[in-house]
Amino acid sequence: MSSVNRVYAARLAGMVVLGPDGESIGRVRDVVIGITIVRQQPRVLGLVVELLTRRRIFVPILRVTAIEPGAVTLSTGNVSLRRFSQRPGEVLVLGQVIETRVRVDDPDLPQLAGIDVIVVDLGIEQSRTRDWMVTKVAVRPQRRLGRRSNVHTVDWQHVQGLTPSGLAMPDQGVAQLLEQFQGQRPIEVADAIRELPPKRRYEVVKALDDERLADVLQELPEDEQLAVLQQLKAERAADVLEAMDPDDAADLLGTMTPADAEQFLRRMDPEDSEDVRRLLSHSPNTAGGLMTSEPIVLAPDTTVAEALARVRDPDLTPAVATLVFVVRPPTATPTGRYLGCVHLQRLLREPPAALVSGILDSDLPSLRPEDSLGALTRYFAAYNLVCGPVVDDENHLLGAVSVDDVLDHLLPDDWREREAEPVIVTAEGAS
Repeated sequence: MSSVNRVYAARLAGMVVLGPDGESIGRVRDVVIGITIVRQQPRVLGLVVELLTRRRIFVPILRVTAIEPGAVTLSTGNVSLRRFSQRPGEVLVLGQVIETRVRVDDPDLPQLAGIDVIVVDLGIEQSRTRDWMVTKVAVRPQRRLGRRSNVHTVDWQHVQGLTPSGLAMPDQGVAQLLEQFQGQRPIEVADAIRELPPKRRYEVVKALDDERLADVLQELPEDEQLAVLQQLKAERAADVLEAMDPDDAADLLGTMTPADAEQFLRRMDPEDSEDVRRLLSHSPNTAGGLMTSEPIVLAPDTTVAEALARVRDPDLTPAVATLVFVVRPPTATPTGRYLGCVHLQRLLREPPAALVSGILDSDLPSLRPEDSLGALTRYFAAYNLVCGPVVDDENHLLGAVSVDDVLDHLLPDDWREREAEPVIVTAEGAS
């Protein structure tokens, strides 16, 4: 398939990046261009490539030998593994330029004169010197009354506003960024947001709905979670905390001063804040501090079919979905008397009409809220589990601890920022 020397930057997003022998290196996540105060034709500096390990690195554009409809091919598999860090003068096309407001002075497009238009893409082209330059800008007028606007392609020199100061203007749209995030896991969105400039990061955070933001927030380091929360208005911050898993919300509030945490708790729905307060009453590195207060809890007369329907809840983590816990009413934690648990594999083997009370595992030992991290790791190793019940001295179910919560606390605080070195490329000097 023949290579092209003219392409639109946004269309590169998600494209596979291959080494010279066809080995997969990663995917394109953004295009880096140079924009300076002095008005001159922007030059393409390179690509932000996400490796198979999720690390994002910088690949100089001169390493690119071919851009085909389905892939970008590099001249070498030896690339720097240093995490991409934006430098002064570097601008992300998808992260910063798209949806910027600009003005157009093209005499062939008089209908665009004197009005704000939105950048939807940049056309880049390879010159005879092998440099890639921004040659075209695709724009559309701002939509009005929900009607779709036509896209116009303009030579770059007829566009005013593609400057550092123009990119710093507030209230830039994020629709195309959010479209990129669709279908991505929360941790992938969190990684992408962390690498945006502060202005764009705030605009994306503001645009995400509460549920999606809560999922993404849980994948950020605690100091960055706190920074995001502090950017939000108090009422919205409380809504996001309500949407988070209670144990994650408790972990986040536990990093604040008691007075600040109390301010958020008072704004939360009482039912949600009550769960978080109970978790905060336990030491953070114990079963009580790590547990979720929302495992799958069923009454004894629940059928297998009903239990499996609960297990199918997409909001449950895979670990929490491996066990259902059977209790006497009430079934909200702290529950009535804990009777036992049913393993997911057992549910899959039983008739749909059977009752969970008839297939209980009542011999599995329970965890106590004061159990330490060491005790938890021994428990999971001894019983080959990824989730376990936490009960109090009166045999009330308080919640459940999953192995992912234990690992989160056993790993270094900055584990989300550390990644294993990929084996598909060879490290060399800085980009």
